[in-house]
Amino acid sequence: MARLRVVVADDHPLFLYAVAHAVEARGDLELVGRAATGAEALDAIRRERPELAVLDVQMPALDGLGVLQAIVREELPTRVLFLTATLDPSGAYALVEAGAAGVLEKDARPEAIGEALTRIAGGETVLAPSVQAALVSGVQARRAPRVTLSPREHDMLSGLARGLSGPQIAAELHLSPSTVKTHLQRLYDRLGVSDRAAAVAEGMRRGLIE
Repeated sequence: MARLRVVVADDHPLFLYAVAHAVEARGDLELVGRAATGAEALDAIRRERPELAVLDVQMPALDGLGVLQAIVREELPTRVLFLTATLDPSGAYALVEAGAAGVLEKDARPEAIGEALTRIAGGETVLAPSVQAALVSGVQARRAPRVTLSPREHDMLSGLARGLSGPQIAAELHLSPSTVKTHLQRLYDRLGVSDRAAAVAEGMRRGLIE
């Protein structure tokens, strides 16, 4: 099986080394680029087109959010895991709303970073408990009017909020993957979003999930 290709970026050499080592320690991951600035990270992602990137939130030249926004805008195939020392509610909301696939604290164990990358590659969203708490605070400040979801759409949103992938939701609800895909698309359309992380953030913002 082909290994998942990863670019890592952090302006602190020690953290950059530690994250790179966490990636290299796993047999299912391949480190294909290191960067010390956001601009270098984006150049590496454009050049290598990796499946995954691990980014610091605060970086010179271009911050992590700016890199993620460029990835989404240019439709690059890279899913992003952020590592952060501190994150306020508005910052947590901004990352998830922009399409972050995961956010962990910088004191996360190397094994946790590797595991998060594997889960993210499988379509899951991985958020540290402290980030989830910040996200809740952020979305509560931006609540929008409720939308009405069907019972099945509620099931989809609940599954996404628990970090389940489409196939996992299908197995749990005894539905076919194609049926789940249809329900997820309806959910995305109703919430006005385009991916699972944004659906969870929007669901929280609208008070559909806690």
